[in-house]
Amino acid sequence: MQRIIQKANSFFETPIDLRSRALVLVAALMLIPTYFFPLWDMTLYSNQFPEGLVLNIYSYKLEGGKSPYRDDLKEINALNHYIGMRPLVEDDFTEFDWIPFVIGGVILLAFRVVVLGKMSKLVDLFVLFTYFGLFSLWSFYHKLYLYGHDLDPTAAVKVPPFTPPMFGHQTMANFEVYSYPALGSYCMAVVPLFFLVAMWLSRKAWFKERHP
Repeated sequence: MQRIIQKANSFFETPIDLRSRALVLVAALMLIPTYFFPLWDMTLYSNQFPEGLVLNIYSYKLEGGKSPYRDDLKEINALNHYIGMRPLVEDDFTEFDWIPFVIGGVILLAFRVVVLGKMSKLVDLFVLFTYFGLFSLWSFYHKLYLYGHDLDPTAAVKVPPFTPPMFGHQTMANFEVYSYPALGSYCMAVVPLFFLVAMWLSRKAWFKERHP
């Protein structure tokens, strides 16, 4: 047992090499687009809206597709009212308060890893970011569930409780709904992969030093 602990301590104290530091730096820069591009896109099609109503979900706001004659978010909320779903308003999304903050914290911690160059700091960052990503996905799904199940029983149009799709396509009443990750989420998804590759490269160098 003591030998295992010593080996683990040796691994966590391993300095990460320049290749790994460069990968961590690139991973940090990959998070910057999450402040400018949506994390998720939802599009609703119907006979009334054959061109589709678009909802863009950013890390800090909701935004409907816009044209000279309409705002898609307002149209979506008007339709939601008929089926008893409460309107989509930014104040209901507490995630908008903490997601940008956490992403900024991860960027700063990544810079710290680049400067200090220790495996233990990189492992901590990987675990933290992975937990943040999984929790964010759960929070998004939970929000979709609440919106589709907390319906006003006095609504003009009665529909059974539902959960809007998180991935892919779903038919809801007379609408075809498509929901997919957007550019911001793809940028976030590659970040832990960069961290893993950085750990693997430095672990490989550590293993060679111990087994010449």
